[in-house]
Amino acid sequence: MLDPALLRGHLAETAKRLATRGYNLPLAAIEAIEAQRKRAQTETQELQNRRNTISKQIGIAKGKREDASMLLDGVTGIGDKLKANEQQLGEIQAKLADIALGIPNLPHESVPLGDDERGNVEQHRWGTPRTFDFTVKDHVELGAHKGWLDGETGSKLSGARFTVLRGELARLHRALAQFMLDLHTTEHGYLECNVPLLVNADSMQGTGQLPKFQQDLFCTFQLPSQEEVDLGASRLASVEDFLALEKDPASTLRKILNSHRGHYLIPTAEVSLTNIVRDEIVEADALPLRMVAHSLCFRAEAGSHGRDTRGMIRQHQFEKVELVSIAKPAESFAEHERMTRCAEVVLEKLGLPYRRVLLCTGDMGFTATKTYDLEVWLPSQNTYREISSCSNCTDFQARRMQARWRNPETGKPELVHTLNGSGVAVGRALIAVMENYQQADGSITVPAVLRPYMGSAERIA
Repeated sequence: MLDPALLRGHLAETAKRLATRGYNLPLAAIEAIEAQRKRAQTETQELQNRRNTISKQIGIAKGKREDASMLLDGVTGIGDKLKANEQQLGEIQAKLADIALGIPNLPHESVPLGDDERGNVEQHRWGTPRTFDFTVKDHVELGAHKGWLDGETGSKLSGARFTVLRGELARLHRALAQFMLDLHTTEHGYLECNVPLLVNADSMQGTGQLPKFQQDLFCTFQLPSQEEVDLGASRLASVEDFLALEKDPASTLRKILNSHRGHYLIPTAEVSLTNIVRDEIVEADALPLRMVAHSLCFRAEAGSHGRDTRGMIRQHQFEKVELVSIAKPAESFAEHERMTRCAEVVLEKLGLPYRRVLLCTGDMGFTATKTYDLEVWLPSQNTYREISSCSNCTDFQARRMQARWRNPETGKPELVHTLNGSGVAVGRALIAVMENYQQADGSITVPAVLRPYMGSAERIA
């Protein structure tokens, strides 16, 4: 969430910066609601001053044993008006908060301008793509051996965009995750965490998934108990909801579902890790707080119909090793460079050619002020594909979460900066290893760094 001061005192400038990332700030709506807020706040302050003045007069009158009944009646009237004003002010502030929750982060001045991925800027490349003297197979063909990569069974079990891994390929997938965790904890100094896959709505809102990306999330709902139903406490069974359902089914069902107890499946461990500091004040000597987690991730992939339907490129369920840093504001951009480098080391130790790309304003994620993507070389596609995205969110998530640190110079709590990055996506790393290390007979050479996790096996066949 942006600093409210930007929407009050720097609205035009903020709108101009947001326009570079394709977001049109609702200027008229904000100005109108802000004007209402100012009027209500001014009137409230005036009423409070009048009440204080009359209260003093009442005290003086009682001290002189004079009749203060008329003054008391006046205070009662002001109290009722104040209560109504405070309620109105709360409603106005709630409207502003709803708008603010849908506004993306401001791009950093170092981010290139651009409308989409065509405006991204390559920073550097590492490694030389391998030249093959045989026809290259993609990961689906390579995984077909013994049914080690089985999309048909995955579809039978769960539907499209699910995959079953078996045998040595499943072991190679596990080895990749173990290797990444060991690397980030022993060499890069991250604290390994095992975090919940199911989180509440506050956690999703804290890192920016809600309310903006609700359609991209999987959620669970706890149905009302039989006792609640019997007592008529179930909102789902109310007459009002059924009447509204007939008039407007979509919005009413959304309201009913949102009102029930439930959880969201995390789209990335960033959600769980970052929310660890929600509503906390972290001491200065604990920063930067660097955490890593290997987890399952769940994404509905709304709007991606027809894209990467073959194999494991784009799945509803996948695994990722996630890096999160909680940093002092003055150190966050240096931390961003460090985090990105940690992800690069994963690819270099695996011997996978990659390139680093600085995303332009129009291609960044909602919460990011600056993002680097790492793209790994896939021989079957003859191109680089994203395998890691590392972002600095500055205080955007921290303001939503009220995550703070105690600045020793002022002694006061201030917002932290939050950063997140893939270190890296396990499924896509598996694809890259399979394709880059494939042999003419369909076997796959195991990268040297993974062999200790594979019983010293040099290849799988």
